[in-house]
Amino acid sequence: MIMRGLFVSAFLLMLATTAAAADLAPDFSGTWKLDPARGENLGMMSALQQTVVITQSRSAITLKEATDFQGQKSSREVRYDLSGTPVKNPGSMGGDAETSAKWAGGKLVVTWTTEGAVAGTKNERTETRSLSADGRTMTVESIRRGGKAVVMVYGKTE
Repeated sequence: MIMRGLFVSAFLLMLATTAAAADLAPDFSGTWKLDPARGENLGMMSALQQTVVITQSRSAITLKEATDFQGQKSSREVRYDLSGTPVKNPGSMGGDAETSAKWAGGKLVVTWTTEGAVAGTKNERTETRSLSADGRTMTVESIRRGGKAVVMVYGKTE
């Protein structure tokens, strides 16, 4: 009986901690415009024009991206399950990716996994999304194993 009580208490504590973390999570909702001049290591992506509309609930975040790269317009919708459950999403360079999202210290950390160029291999990229203290600037740091971080900075338009 004591063990059952301890188990129930531990389970309730875990639920409370998860709920508290979700309550402290930043709200990325809104319309965001990429500011390439404020980014780092963008390379050719410095010519990218991108607007992202984000909707967020306690359980999911949806990003609707509209991109113009040297006259080539494209769009995609990406969804992150905030419970950590993997979700299939369209990759930024085509093909599908599996994404897993989690909160870490007030930042959203998303792991993107795609098929590698060699059969049976996988590529992994970690994307860390954060907000400025005033909520008007969103920074997305993206890094592949062994590579330099690409930092994209967005300003809130509404």
